[in-house]
Amino acid sequence: MSRPPKTSATRCWICSTCSCRFLPGCAYRSHRHLATEYNSLLDQFRALKVWQRGDERAPHKPLLVLLVLGKYALGAERLIPYSEIDRPLRELLEAFGPPRKSYHSEYPFWRLQNDGIWELVNTENVESRKSNRDAKKSELLKHDVTGGLTADLYDAIQLDRSLIKRVSSDLLDRCFPESFHQEILNSVGLEDAVELIQRRKRDPKFRDQVLTAYEYRCAICGLNLRMGGRALGLEAAHIKWYQARGPDTVQNGLALCSLHHKLFDRGAIGLSDDRTLLVSEWVHGTQGLTNWLLNHHGIEIRPPQSKIHSPSPDFIGWHRKEVFRSPARRLSIFL
Repeated sequence: MSRPPKTSATRCWICSTCSCRFLPGCAYRSHRHLATEYNSLLDQFRALKVWQRGDERAPHKPLLVLLVLGKYALGAERLIPYSEIDRPLRELLEAFGPPRKSYHSEYPFWRLQNDGIWELVNTENVESRKSNRDAKKSELLKHDVTGGLTADLYDAIQLDRSLIKRVSSDLLDRCFPESFHQEILNSVGLEDAVELIQRRKRDPKFRDQVLTAYEYRCAICGLNLRMGGRALGLEAAHIKWYQARGPDTVQNGLALCSLHHKLFDRGAIGLSDDRTLLVSEWVHGTQGLTNWLLNHHGIEIRPPQSKIHSPSPDFIGWHRKEVFRSPARRLSIFL
């Protein structure tokens, strides 16, 4: 049987002859059927139920899935003992989750089975907590409970490793700002799993409006570099992440240099209600600590040209609660 003629420079991922990766124009019906199955697999991950209460962040399940995908990429078996998940997942939650007094890896490990993509083994004798149906951490360890993606999903990943890239890219875009993406991938062993995906449509005017409001200067350090007519190293940062339904409005934006943007997203710095800069006690170091952080601690950030563009207290409060790594350093030390 001869193959159909090529119809596009982009090729079918099965027969490598035609159409885009999702095969809508492939001449082989069986390939179009497989494309439907491929998208169906992706939809199972996109339907992942992430716990929500108001605007609180809960990236536990996405981080667990990313961790497991990283292990699969390195050749791990489908079912992984909880004892091998516990510590690395807690480290991920501490680094990339909201600030909390304690981090519980057992919750997503147990609850993910309710999403239809996760299977647990050796749970017959596991006792649940008195307050809910969650398993105790001690019980998961005692009975050597193992968990992993369902057999169908695992087999699909083994047949087409590009699924790892697609799923990880999708989860990152849905749950974390871009400044987190590469660090998370590095942490779970998926350094090269970066793929362009269809991202949420953002207002293209947001960046220009925010930078104009702050006169193209970093609101913290005042950086204002240009090459020709283009600003260098200056970005429009969301105070309340768009992943948490933060709007593309100037009141939810800050003009920040690339470094302070990343520090702000990671919670190394935050803002008080009167818009003074807070530096987390968790930040330490030598070179750059004083110049880039401590010299600005307790000082009000540069205001926008117009008061109507001032950062919203609601968005500042969300960032301080869900992102900033409290407590802040004491001001008296530097006065």
